Amino acid sequence: MYTKILVPLDGSNLSEGVLPYVRTLARAMKVPVEFLRVNDATQPIAYPVSMRLGEYFEKVKASFAGITEVKHTLELGHPAGMIVDLAAEQPGTLIAMATHGYSGAQRWLLGSVAEKVLHGAKNDLLVVRTAEGRSSGEAPLKTLLVPLDGSEEAEKALPSATDLAARLLSKVILMRVLTRFYFAPPETVVPVIGVNIPDPKELRAQDKAEASRYLTGKVEQLRAQGMTEVSSVLIEGGAEGAAADIIDLAGKTPDNLVVMSTHGRSGVGRWLIGSVVERVVRHSSGPVLVIRRQR
Repeated sequence: MYTKILVPLDGSNLSEGVLPYVRTLARAMKVPVEFLRVNDATQPIAYPVSMRLGEYFEKVKASFAGITEVKHTLELGHPAGMIVDLAAEQPGTLIAMATHGYSGAQRWLLGSVAEKVLHGAKNDLLVVRTAEGRSSGEAPLKTLLVPLDGSEEAEKALPSATDLAARLLSKVILMRVLTRFYFAPPETVVPVIGVNIPDPKELRAQDKAEASRYLTGKVEQLRAQGMTEVSSVLIEGGAEGAAADIIDLAGKTPDNLVVMSTHGRSGVGRWLIGSVVERVVRHSSGPVLVIRRQR
């Protein structure tokens, strides 16, 4: 699945919030881990670059006992660009990073950098929104939530999700959000003879039935491939959009990982596009695995 996990760190407890998830994935996939520190060339250095960095990384590496291979790299440059470039050199690399960290000179692992990596990287990206707290141990990932919109592009997330589920012994929940809005004509409009105006309730029922059949078919397909712990949920979304419903379900599902593609359909009622992924990454309190569309 992946050949390596690249983990940008800035030395803060916030940036280390991604480490429990990295331990879980690295052990399950049996892949090496590389920690990356980038000193921003445009910012003044507040302390010597070598100041206990070796000791810091050795301490972090020691917490990864049993992982196949663990190393660290120190680079000088623009953090987001360096992360993207280093990962691009090895297409099989998974980038794993926190969305918040220190701010100020030489403290760069914050939301803006994560968003730049989200926009610029061709590699898959695990993003964890962290707060001051636990960075030790492993994070249980018992349920993988896979948002789908009925398009082949959105389904690009399925192979990664099913592979991870098999390795983590997790269950998979396929979810679809109906976000279409139907408007009836104003009562003052005189009906045109020979023109049938669709009933919004009938249109809604038709879309719901179609979406339900789609999810059922996908569940049966995955079960035919050998998955037993797979189910689906259909959500009738509201005005806040699909991202809000994805975040809401994730918040109600303990120990979950959202796995979603960066591309899907566009147009009315077809929502799985980059902006939705960004909103989920930005506002979800749990981990999100962003799957890139394979060109």
